[in-house]
Amino acid sequence: MPKVLINDGIHPSGLQKLKDAGIEVSTEKIAQDDLAAELPNYDAICVRSATKVRQPLIDLCPNLKVIGRGGVGLDNIDVEHAKSKGVHVVNTPAASSRSVAELVFAHLFSVSRFLYQANRQMPEDGDNNFKGLKKAYSKGFELEGKTLGIIGFGRIGQNTARLALGVGMDVVATDPYVEQAVIDMGRFGDVTVVTSSMDQVLAESDVITLHIPFLGQPALGADEFAKMKEGVVLINASRGGTVDETALLEALDNGKVAAAGLDVFANEPSPRQDLLQHPRVSLSPHIGASTNEAQEKIGIELADQLIELLS
Repeated sequence: MPKVLINDGIHPSGLQKLKDAGIEVSTEKIAQDDLAAELPNYDAICVRSATKVRQPLIDLCPNLKVIGRGGVGLDNIDVEHAKSKGVHVVNTPAASSRSVAELVFAHLFSVSRFLYQANRQMPEDGDNNFKGLKKAYSKGFELEGKTLGIIGFGRIGQNTARLALGVGMDVVATDPYVEQAVIDMGRFGDVTVVTSSMDQVLAESDVITLHIPFLGQPALGADEFAKMKEGVVLINASRGGTVDETALLEALDNGKVAAAGLDVFANEPSPRQDLLQHPRVSLSPHIGASTNEAQEKIGIELADQLIELLS
């Protein structure tokens, strides 16, 4: 009977699927430092972003057949080394795409109408300064007619484009691996988005959102901020480190970036305080894929792949 370690949790639907397939499952969390001693007893491990499966750990596990990642990013797994050892690496790139895209727009709607600021101040002095707050927050902007620039045009980027088109935004996108994508707008038909250069996206966008992995250095730093429109809005629900946070803070302070919505941070789980406390940043604690619907889809998709590979 195959043994699977679910180290970062899985939706009950996925867990039940594994058990129904005759797979022995352990859901007891094993600390990172203890995995080297325990993981050799398992045929597969399933992780999210918390557990790291690096080369030294892989080398200590000759029985390991599958590493499953619940979600999109694989930056916590040494994928190529695992494959070189005959270990399958699987993830669930489609399952959480809609959830992440909706969080992007949650932040975008929030900053466009100052909701993140109003929610901080209304409990403090909304009762005695209602008119003052109303005046302060009555200069928001509509999304219709604005241009959304998408850096990374895979499944999540394309889902984000669909929402943008639905609210009347124009879309420009850049991705070295995607030349164009057909966005299904339901009864309104299809819209084809042809990708362009990073420089064009930076120059034309009123709002920029990232949907890329972290590749060792920021994709947006001081040079990229200099190429953006004055007063641009930045949303990042991709990976911590993809934006140079020092450069972002400088751009927020000098007005180049009017506001930012951040779900991910370079130093998780302890983001820098000056970013968390900045008055023009809307915040969430890395919850892009964390909806009930996405978690169920992730669990089922992951279970299906494990069953196929361990049968």
